[in-house]
Amino acid sequence: MKDSLIVLSGGLDSTTMLYEYRDRIALAISFHYGSNHNDREIAFAKLHCERLHIPHMVISLPFIKEFFHSSLLEGADAIPEGNYDEANMKSTVVPFRNGIMLSIAAGMAENNKLQYIMLANHAGDHTIYPDCRPEFVRAMNDAVKAGTWNGVQLLTPYTHLTKASIASHGKALGIDYSETWSCYKGGEHHCGVCGTCRERIEALKIAGIADKTIYEN
Repeated sequence: MKDSLIVLSGGLDSTTMLYEYRDRIALAISFHYGSNHNDREIAFAKLHCERLHIPHMVISLPFIKEFFHSSLLEGADAIPEGNYDEANMKSTVVPFRNGIMLSIAAGMAENNKLQYIMLANHAGDHTIYPDCRPEFVRAMNDAVKAGTWNGVQLLTPYTHLTKASIASHGKALGIDYSETWSCYKGGEHHCGVCGTCRERIEALKIAGIADKTIYEN
């Protein structure tokens, strides 16, 4: 039954969710908010939705880049290199990004008579991004459910999974992860040295997936 909307970035996690739950996804929404890597991600989001015959919509949020501060919005040189941890990656936080996107997704779900919003937050994000944590998901679910006539709810089945575990799901589904984007610098190829690249490389290695991604370093 097609009862769900997915927030789809075009990255490894949400692309895996798109394939794993494709039988229930009626609509995929990508948000263009001016990040360094938005264009790279959304191109892959569009590719996979076309492949799976899932309607795909891109919603622009230009005010985020205009008014918010984050290295994710300030060019490749602002992105920290090194480990994917709180000390190194905190500058990449876009204030309340998921809250803003989920609010819009809730309206779209209600408008399209869909019961669920799927979000691919995972355990590796918890220490860095407050709007990926279980307590945020629970609170946002309560707000969305209370604020929609049809009681829309969040579905976040990856909340307690590691990125490597998610990649293992994708391996079983036959996903080609070279057709996803992770690098926060948003260059022609993955840089290979920023936190998200290093997290991606490690996850694919642990999952036993041959990494076909092109890295600059």
